[in-house]
Order: sequence, then C-alpha cells, then structure tokens
Amino acid sequence: MASLGGNILPLVGFNLHAFFTGITGGLLFFAGLIKLSHKRASQKSDQKRQDDDEPGLISALLLFCYGCFFKPHSGSGKANQQGALESFYAGQASAVRLPKMIGFQMYLVCPTDQYASTVGGGTGWNIEAMSQFVNVPEFFSTVYLVDLSPSLCAVAEKRFSRLGWDNVKIICQDARKFRLEDYENGLSGPGSPGSSTPKSYFDQKRPEHGGADLITMSYSLSMIPDYYSVIDSLTSLLSPDGLLGVVDFYVQSKADFTYRNWTGGMIGRHVNYLSRTFWRAWFDLDRVALEPARRDYLEYKFGTVLTANLRNTALGSIPYYVWLGCHKKPFSSSSLPEEIIQRIDALATESPYLLPSDSHSSKKQQNVITAKLTRAIERTAPEIRSKAFDAAIQNLSANLPLPSFFYQNHHWRIYYDDQLPKHTQFKNEYIYAFTWEDSRVDREILKLGRDDVVLAITSAGDNILSYALQSPARIHAIDLNPSQNHLLELKAASFTALSHADFWKIFGEGKHENFRALLITRLSPHLSSRAFQYWLDNSFIFTNPTSRGLYDTGGSRHAIRAFRYTSRLFRCRSAVTSLLNSKTLIEQREIWHSKIRPALLSPLVSNLLVSTEAFLWKALGVPKNQLAMIEADHGSSRAVKVGLAKSTRAHAIWHYMVNTLDPVVEKTHIAVDNPYYLVCMTGGFTKKCHPDYLSRAAHKKLSQPGAFEGLRIHTDEIDEVIARMAPGTVTVAVLMDSMDWFDPDTDAAGRQIEKVNRALKMGGRVLVRSSALRPWYIKEFEKRGFVGERVGNRGVGECIDRVNMYASCWVCTKVDNLPPPTPGGSEGEQRTGGEEVDVWSL
Repeated sequence: MASLGGNILPLVGFNLHAFFTGITGGLLFFAGLIKLSHKRASQKSDQKRQDDDEPGLISALLLFCYGCFFKPHSGSGKANQQGALESFYAGQASAVRLPKMIGFQMYLVCPTDQYASTVGGGTGWNIEAMSQFVNVPEFFSTVYLVDLSPSLCAVAEKRFSRLGWDNVKIICQDARKFRLEDYENGLSGPGSPGSSTPKSYFDQKRPEHGGADLITMSYSLSMIPDYYSVIDSLTSLLSPDGLLGVVDFYVQSKADFTYRNWTGGMIGRHVNYLSRTFWRAWFDLDRVALEPARRDYLEYKFGTVLTANLRNTALGSIPYYVWLGCHKKPFSSSSLPEEIIQRIDALATESPYLLPSDSHSSKKQQNVITAKLTRAIERTAPEIRSKAFDAAIQNLSANLPLPSFFYQNHHWRIYYDDQLPKHTQFKNEYIYAFTWEDSRVDREILKLGRDDVVLAITSAGDNILSYALQSPARIHAIDLNPSQNHLLELKAASFTALSHADFWKIFGEGKHENFRALLITRLSPHLSSRAFQYWLDNSFIFTNPTSRGLYDTGGSRHAIRAFRYTSRLFRCRSAVTSLLNSKTLIEQREIWHSKIRPALLSPLVSNLLVSTEAFLWKALGVPKNQLAMIEADHGSSRAVKVGLAKSTRAHAIWHYMVNTLDPVVEKTHIAVDNPYYLVCMTGGFTKKCHPDYLSRAAHKKLSQPGAFEGLRIHTDEIDEVIARMAPGTVTVAVLMDSMDWFDPDTDAAGRQIEKVNRALKMGGRVLVRSSALRPWYIKEFEKRGFVGERVGNRGVGECIDRVNMYASCWVCTKVDNLPPPTPGGSEGEQRTGGEEVDVWSL
C-alpha cells in the first residue's frame, strides 16, 4: 500500500513483487512507445522546436522510461521531498514536456480582464502549449510557475527566456509556502512587498480568497506528500470566481465514491482490482502515491465544475482524471449564494422567484429581498421543494460542496442522483436517437405562446427544440433515462457554441470527425459534468469512420437495422434507393408496392421478428401494456369479425404495421417531406428533408444568447416532477404515448392524472398519443376534471401525421379542480394560501 507521503528514502532489500511490477510496467511502456513512435513518424510536427537543447520525442520518451523504470533514486543525499524530486528529475528534466508525463508544478494566474483556461505540464511546456488557444503574454497579466525542483525550474527559465514571455515568473519554492500577495503589490496581504510594517508570521492571516483567476496542477498532486496543506492553501489563492484545474493519475474503487452526490459523475471512475493493485505498486516505486484520499479531499474542499475519468492507452492504459473546480461556496456577481439555491429551486418548481438583483443594491437590501422571497414561497406551498433544493440543504448541513449542477454555467439540467437503480437500469444507453413525434402537427395543435409553461417528455429532444422555436416562457423536459437528457443537453450546448455547419454535421449527418475536439474545446463550458463525461466516453459515435453515426445508435437502432437486413435479405436494397430518388408520389407508391412492401410486410418477417415482445420493446419501445391495447383493438376490428384476420398477436402487429406504413407511402413524399422515415432508411437527414430544428433559421434563433434560459431538464419520473411543482403553473403537458404504459388494472394512471390536474392552470391542456383508437385512460381524465377531445384519428388509408405510428391523438383540457382543493378558493388564493402576493414587486 502506498504511503500517504510517498517514499523519499532509498529502497532497502529486494522486493520480488515490486521487481516484476516494474518489468511488466516497462514492457507496457515500450509497447506504447512503439505505437506512439509509429504514429509520430507518420505525421508532421505541429510546432518547430527552436531550442536545440530540448530532446526530440523519442529521446524524451527514452529518458522518461529510464527515469521511471531503471534509474535508482537515492534522494540526492537529502532525506526530503526536494532531494527525492531531484533524484527523479535531474537526468530527465529537459524531457518533461509531454502533457501525459509526470510533473510537479502549479501555475497561478493573476487577475486578468479575460476568462482564463489552461492546462498544466512539466517544465512550462504546457504554458507554452497554451499559446494554441490564447496569446499568453497578452491574455494573462502574470503567470506564476511554482515548482520545488531546481532542475525543472532551470529548464522553464530557459524556455520562457527563449520565448521572450516576460509575464511568466518561475518560483522555485514549496507550494505550501507560496503566497501570491508576496509577489503582487496590487494584492493586499501581510508581508507583501507593499506593506510598510511587516508583521510576524504568527500575526499573519491568509485572505479568505486570493486573486488567482486560474490555478492548474498537472500530475503534481500525486507527488506531494503533504497534500492536505497544499489543497487547503489553494482556497486562499483562488479568486472568488476563479477556476482550479487538476490532471493526475489515480486508482479508485466504486466503494469509495458510491452515493457521493456532490461529484460530477461516475463514468469510468471505477478501476478494477488488478489494475488498482498493479498501478499503485508501480507508481509507488517512483514515490507517486495514488491513494484515493488525494482526489477525495480535493473534491471535498472545492465544488466540481467538470470532471472526466480517462485511460492513457499509449502507456498501458494508465488511469488518469481531469478535474475542474471552483470555490465550494457558490459565487455570483449579482446574487448571494442563498439566492442561487432559491432561484434554481424556483426554476424547477415554478414557484415565485426573484429576478437578478440590481447590481447597485446593497447586501442589506438583497437580504431583505431574499427574506421576502422565502416567505412568499413558504406561503405558496411550504412542502413544495425540488430535489435540487433538498440536495443542496443536505450537503450544506454536512459541510459538503453543492452537487456539481449548481456550479454549471447554465442551469438547464436539474440535479438527480445518478446512482439510483431507476437511472442505472438503462445502462448508459438512450433508446431514441431521434424523436418519433411529428413536430409540425404538435405546433398546429398547441399553438404555443410566450406565456405558456410546457411540460414534455424529452425522448431525443427534437420535440423540445421545436417548442423552443415557439418561445414559450418555460419548457420542462422530463425523462427517467439520463442518456436521453444527455442527448438534449448536447443539442442545446451545440446551438450555443457551434456554427450551423458543425451543428449540421453532428445532428444532420450524424457524424463529425472532429467531434471530440469540439466537445472539449467548445461544448464543455455549456454542458453539465455528467453530460460531458457521457459524450466524452461515447465520442466514437460521431468519429468512428466505419460506423453509421448517431442514428444507428440507441435502442431504436434495432428496428433500423432490421429494416436494412430485411431489404438485403430480400434483395430490395436498390429499390429503397430508387424510392428515395423518386420524383413523385406515384413513382414512390409503385416502387413500394411492387418491390419493398412484399418483403418488409411479409408474414415471415412479422411472425419471426416484429411480433416478438422482445423486439417490440428493445427496437420500438413498445411495452407490454401498449402491446395489449394494440391486440385489443385488433380483436374488436371488422377484419377479425368477418374472418379476414385472426385474433392473434402476429396478426395484430401485421395489421398495425400495414395501417402505419401504407398510408405514409401513399400520402407523404419521404425524400422531400418525411424526415422520420428518411433517417431510418439513410442513417441521416438531407438539406432538403430534415426536422425544423436543423434549419439555418432555427440555428440563427436558438443560437442567440439566452435562447435556452427557459429550459429545465429533469431526470426523473413525471410523477416526481409534477408533484414538486407549484399548483396551477403549467399550461401545456405533452405526455406523448406514456399513458399507454400504465396497467389499467391499477390506479397508477389515475394518481398521475390527479397530479397533472393540480399542476395545470385552469384551461391547461394535456396532449397524448395512443396506439388505441379510444384509450381506456381518457375516461380517467374525464373523472378527474378534464374534457377529452380526439384531435387525430388514423382512419383506414389515412395518416394521422407524418409518423403515423399512433392510432389516435387527444387533447384533454382542464375544466375543474380536484378535491381536496389547494389552499384558498380562487386561483390567486390557491397560489398564495389565501393572501395575494406579487413577488415581482417585492
């Protein structure tokens, strides 16, 4: 087991386990060296090296290999950390310039007028590499490189002398003792050069917050014996709105971090037993400690903004992490910390909330406003709080950082516990890569206005974006599957950060060769940590040159692949191409009926594949209760009554498919105006045929600042979300076909309808689609204060919409409140417990 401080004395005796560990590590490294050398030889150098003393890539790797695996570390005659570092680095200091190599350094960036982002590394190599993103001499007022190793500092001095960067200062010092105020006259602090009366050490008091806008630690935390004191000192170095960036090696078991709700996600964090044992033993030989306490303490002292758990495949799959954090206590230029929590809570529950405070308001005035806001919310419904609020209070009471969602640049995503079985059951996979709801028909039925508050199921998010184009006051997107919400979040972030050309490649074509680079450099500031980790882990979806891209992923890919394999099996693939190239509906119909329909709708395909319960659920998302509704409608149909069909599942599914697909081909021109079937056939959209959100006009509108300020993404059951919403605040609820999933023999549907009734305003509407012509739950709506109206009916040979997957579409309008009534009698009294309160004028 690695000691907390690492080994700083010479090894005594011979350790057989450590010997074989080193040999194995060396073999793994040389395998990675060969791979990396081959890759490097096939590419041109990104930057011409001007310093002849710096070794080339191969020489640097060999020096690193010798220093890590073979060189004996004596401690340079000094039984202290600096001696140990010199023993390790003295012979390879000039080679320590690769982002993935071990270093011991910390960069501190003094206040600047611009937001800073940086990556730590070696002897200043990473500072030089920052010039790819910003003009370092002009962007930063001062950059401090703090390092305990004289050898590394000497190389850094030479580097920045060559570059002529006067704003980079090299400080060879113990990081625990570094004080920014000792070097910056503009910063107040005892003992600073500007102080007229220096005080004794015991009279000095560190400021609560410093002036460094950015602090980075690159592969150094694992080499600091007294890491507690260094991490503690960072809080007084980092400015209130500053960022702390750390990249380092690690090993950790899921037992160490399970149920930790303040971290930014768990994807890839667990390291298996064999890997943990091997890497800890190997790194311990070089006095690098990988015990989990280092990272755990870092995440305890600071709030997590973004984090990623990765593997360096070139060097034997070494686990490493990248972490961005900020002060544990949330800061805002216009709000108090408690206001941030209240505001996020209100945005999730639709309770009255405070607009951003006037920047000229005093703190006393803000406290008065906050107190009035709190009382107003408590009078409205004291029991209504979001899960985000509950988690924040729980963490604050335990002196823990807030959940990572509170530290994001955008508050689109609402807090959820990603370790709950109801979320993990999906195994990090979405079902739908695109939404099977016709946004054009939704728009015509709902006619959303600026005062509407919409609650809708996320699915793939296409419908949510369609609603956003209509600019309602708020959209609450709800899905129990975290991955579906990750997809919506990626789309919102892409609108915010990318050009239409890049946006089209990702979501129009479903592939983008530079997706990973865009994710890291452009999209990451606009994603929650969990969504960022998810797409970093799944970036191959867009970048793999041999894959079919986004629209061949998710559970729905099984249906798309079944169509593709069937068309190949029956040798009608060329007919599919001809259908997509057809110029008229007449030509399209002819190709369908003569070549494609006989294969796709053959009894063989229906009996062996489509009618199986497993296929219907995995490929089409049809649960057993919905399947029962399809069978029931078929059993009472005229075809069964006159003997043209049998009352069996296979016949029910076959007739349902016929009633779905035949009218689509007869009534809609797929290549021109039916993107839903086009994407199934081609794996992407075309500039001629695509959903509305992919148009240039949509991108122009939704890429405007604040376009998604009204978006709230909930990862939970519908019941849980609407039960935590203030009564009478939602105007439209789009439940898709989710009501079909309920068991009619239980009261679950009725209980959800009651909650929807209380959340809706009088006159509020619920839009539902169903596989049945008259679903059983419409009566349940009518028993609970609604009037149901069928606004779409899939008649024989007719399309209900361009998807035509459902038999009917209904709008249920709220006409009555349910007993027991919410507090008070009138709508205004219901909202405030009998007392009218205008929160906006507080």
